[in-house]
Amino acid sequence: MGFMLIPRMVLAPREVWPELEEQRAGLFSVLFYTVLPISLLPPFMFYNAGIHHGDAMVAGWSLKPWGDIAAILTAGELITIAVMGWLIKIVAGGVGSRISCHDAYLVAAVAPVPLWLSSLSLLIPDLALNVLVILAGLGASCALMYHGVYALGDSDEAIEVASVTHVVMALLMIAWALLLVPLLLG
Repeated sequence: MGFMLIPRMVLAPREVWPELEEQRAGLFSVLFYTVLPISLLPPFMFYNAGIHHGDAMVAGWSLKPWGDIAAILTAGELITIAVMGWLIKIVAGGVGSRISCHDAYLVAAVAPVPLWLSSLSLLIPDLALNVLVILAGLGASCALMYHGVYALGDSDEAIEVASVTHVVMALLMIAWALLLVPLLLG
């Protein structure tokens, strides 16, 4: 799976997800060649932003232990992939839809990529811009999850797929809020 498929997954999902399923992309190769490199971007960007212009965004941020925060973010991202795949599988089954374990983890691996790429906005020390870009990345990640579950699952009901997306994203956002609020505000 190449990086150039990701924008197409958001913009033309009906074409790309079935193509990806036909390739039966190996989960290991997707995780190792796509997820792992991109998942390192947000911790690095948070570290860089915190060290170089943390106080320009929020007073006192340059004094935070950004190396420790980056390590926690990296671990959190990788754990999130595992939890997200499991949640997609469980929640889809709960609403009467089925998705294979492989496909659930494929969606979980691909869905956060726009959010991770949005961390590039941290190169610009403007908190409002950063928040807007990161929210756009979150929206694109939600769209990827929705389209992935819709294309790879067995449900033709948009409401079931939307329910899976809402429940999984809500649970993950709560978990990330519980992790990030003490780290960034404490």
